[in-house]
Amino acid sequence: MKKKRKIDPDRPIGKLTVIPDFLPPPEDLFPKSELQKITIIVDKDTILFFKQTASQHGQKYQRMMREVLKGYAKKYGT
Repeated sequence: MKKKRKIDPDRPIGKLTVIPDFLPPPEDLFPKSELQKITIIVDKDTILFFKQTASQHGQKYQRMMREVLKGYAKKYGT
C-alpha cells in the first residue's frame, strides 16, 4: 500500500514566474528632494505597515511612502 503524500499548503502549486523586485529596501527609501503637498486617502493597513517599518529604521513613514511612489513612477513613467 502506497503512502499518501501530505500536501504542504505553504508551497506553491504549478509553474512559478519570478518578478524582479524594483523597489529598494526600506533603509534606502529616504533621500531628499523637492516636494509638493497633496491630500490622499490610504487604507489603514497600508498606513500601519509604513509607520511600523519607518519606525524600525528611525525614519518618517510619509517620507518612506514618497520614495515608494517615486520608485514606481521612475520604473513605469514615460
